[in-house]
Amino acid sequence: MEMPEDVNILVSMVNMKLRDGSYGSLEDFCRSAGWDEAELKARLGSGGFEYIPGVNQFR
Repeated sequence: MEMPEDVNILVSMVNMKLRDGSYGSLEDFCRSAGWDEAELKARLGSGGFEYIPGVNQFR
C-alpha cells in the first residue's frame, strides 16, 4: 500500500486502522502495510504529529 501524500489524510487513515483494533501496535500496522515505521513517524512528525504508544495513536 502506498502512503498518501497529504499528511492529514495519512494521519487520519493510520489512526483509523490503529483504532479499529486490527493492529495491536504501530509496528504491526507498518509490517502489514509494507511501510517503514521510521519513515512514517518522520512524515507525520513533519506535520506536527507524534506517536503515543499508550493510546496507539498519532496526536
